[in-house]
Amino acid sequence: MRKLNVAIVGATGMVGRTFLKVLAERNFPIEELYLLSSSKSAGTKINYCGKEYTVEELTEDSFTGRDIHIALFSAGGSISAKFAPIARDNGILVIDNSSQWRMDPDVPLVVPEVNPEDIKKHKGIIANPNCSTIQAMVPLKSLDKKYGIKRIVYSTYQAVSGSGVKGVEDLEKGMEGNPTGFYPHQISYNCLPHIDVFLENGYTKEEMKMVNETMKILNNYDLKITATTVRVPVKNGHSECINVEFKNEFELSDLVQTLKDTEGIIVQDEPEKNIYPTAVETAGTDEVYVGRIRRDFSVDNGVNLWVVADNIRKGAATNAVQIAEKAIEIGLF
Repeated sequence: MRKLNVAIVGATGMVGRTFLKVLAERNFPIEELYLLSSSKSAGTKINYCGKEYTVEELTEDSFTGRDIHIALFSAGGSISAKFAPIARDNGILVIDNSSQWRMDPDVPLVVPEVNPEDIKKHKGIIANPNCSTIQAMVPLKSLDKKYGIKRIVYSTYQAVSGSGVKGVEDLEKGMEGNPTGFYPHQISYNCLPHIDVFLENGYTKEEMKMVNETMKILNNYDLKITATTVRVPVKNGHSECINVEFKNEFELSDLVQTLKDTEGIIVQDEPEKNIYPTAVETAGTDEVYVGRIRRDFSVDNGVNLWVVADNIRKGAATNAVQIAEKAIEIGLF
């Protein structure tokens, strides 16, 4: 397999370091590796596969004359807005983890198990969906294909690592009884129905990300979707209660088997034995776990799903690396 030159933008951040971990674990074919970050983190030494690399400051010249094939971005929307087009214009395929490009009609929004064909539509940038959207799409796509989704109600319970290092620090400080201030209210021993900013319609930006990204990935802008996203005092791993109403009838056993047959899903659904997914037990893995699968008797064709995944891995780094792997597989390089 041909080896590629790869750049990591935001290499010292939580997702950036996980990019490197996942790339190594999956034996991604790297020839040259470039680690880029803010001036504050420039000079940091990072070991990758036994070789020490020095992190460079990201500048407008970082992508010039280096024959970089793929750049994995996780440095925030403003950085992506400025530097992703520069990388693209240097012939680099950008896979961006921020929200900057997700709803751009010219940018594919990809979950590899769900819509890998959209990778071919790229114009130099591919967007990684929101972490909570990614894990929901893996089970929902296969169910939509078989039964036709009419309506989705999302209720999420999202870990503080979704806010980055500062979110984790805020939880740890609060648990130790120290003053906190990153979140608008104490997160330790608490639940905050508030992720990202509130919009004029009363929803948060995070909630509308899930609504809009789901429509784009499933290519159905008439889909009825609502969401409530909650930050919970969990370090890592997002949990979601997903209520789905279908257009068509289904047998529950058939629906469960469909999920079991779906790439990237592990079904853990034996409630009589206390077997169901939890954030602690799914940490450090790349699969999406589904349990508590049961009919919603309040509608004709409804089901409830409990969906859990590692938000830093499958919800961010792993999904991006999987996109890069698919890009190689379909012959982009």
